[in-house]
Amino acid sequence: MVLASLLVAAGPAGVAQAASTPPSLVIGSDFPDPDISRFGGTYYAYSTNNGFGNVPIASATNIFGPWTRRGDALPTLGAWARGGLTWAPDVSRRADGRYLLYYTARSNATNRQCLGAALATSPLGPFTPVGSNPLVCNASEGGDIDASSFIDTTGGRYLLYKDDGNAIGQPTSLWLQPVAADGVSLQGARVELLRSGRAEEAGIIEAPVLTKVGARYVLFYSLGPYGGDAYQTSYATASAVTGPYTKAFRSLMTTASLNSAVRGPGGADVIREAAGDHIVFHGWINNYTARGMYVAALGWANGFPVVRGSRVRYEAEGGVLNHCSVRATGTASQGQVVAYIDFADSWVDVTVFAPRTGGYNAYIGYAAGYGDAQHTLSVNGGPGIVVNYPNTGWETWRQATVDVTLNAGWNTLRLTHLTRWAEVDYIEVA
Repeated sequence: MVLASLLVAAGPAGVAQAASTPPSLVIGSDFPDPDISRFGGTYYAYSTNNGFGNVPIASATNIFGPWTRRGDALPTLGAWARGGLTWAPDVSRRADGRYLLYYTARSNATNRQCLGAALATSPLGPFTPVGSNPLVCNASEGGDIDASSFIDTTGGRYLLYKDDGNAIGQPTSLWLQPVAADGVSLQGARVELLRSGRAEEAGIIEAPVLTKVGARYVLFYSLGPYGGDAYQTSYATASAVTGPYTKAFRSLMTTASLNSAVRGPGGADVIREAAGDHIVFHGWINNYTARGMYVAALGWANGFPVVRGSRVRYEAEGGVLNHCSVRATGTASQGQVVAYIDFADSWVDVTVFAPRTGGYNAYIGYAAGYGDAQHTLSVNGGPGIVVNYPNTGWETWRQATVDVTLNAGWNTLRLTHLTRWAEVDYIEVA
């Protein structure tokens, strides 16, 4: 669990301190599991069913809004399905110019959630269901939900989805199914990409979305029970579209990593654009009675995702050290800290990543054992900011918070000894 910020550092006169930027709430009413695409000069977002229809749709000319609700993109479900449980849509454009909608609905035949498809000539719909049967429906695995589309740079087209194993008390898996160019003709066998198993997942991984950054495939997914703060967004990476995929050590977005600016962040989608990438996701609003749609800047640190406003931890012992050294301790993050930062020429450089130029919070995990201590923090060799470390006692780790301005991309934060003695465990940047 990431600790909340506890302490504020004081900056020297003349040094501007910038505030961090949390994700923006762009639809402040119920709009769960958002899928977003840009067609022409307009953004279109689609959500899980609610009072606005089977597949509510909204549009905007700017990703940050204002967003306008545009009705129901799928007023009529496939003959195989019944209404009320139409979840997690995905819309893409086919080579023939038509728009393909994947949706989840309850099968009349199996009483399980299954995947359907529909087509339209406009991203606004109305979409017309394809066929009289679901596209994917495996009742023996609890059903199937959360479809999304992916077109590889190699030209291959794929359908991703989750088996609903948790509905029948089984682990859940994320699957990759090759499809033809029409997006509805399944080709060959599906491939299991990930399976639930970690404690924080509580048997649930879902909402897969795949993108490619350079040669790396990045699979975003949600995990945990969706109904509260435990729901979160993580990712896994692979060098081939079929895997094997390696889960990230820490989740990308949690209620804690977002400093509770968003509660239960999940159902994420990614939009890739030359002007800058974004992640779009839902979070609980109105006392957990609805899930609004949020947008945040997304960047890529050597092919790994970084979300502005969500903390990323950088271990201090992984930095460049001068006249100080690494100490092992079981009380610290990853079991090591930087110690003996005790001399005028003692410093540690930690390289951190910013998705966009602007203000960020740096949270410094520290312990000070012989009275209050101070370091000087500089960003990319700029003016120093005094960081105050109130006495905690050794092996008692707290956080000092500093507002910093970072450049887009990689930045170097240097902590230099100033007064008395403090050890540094990590720096988190949001």
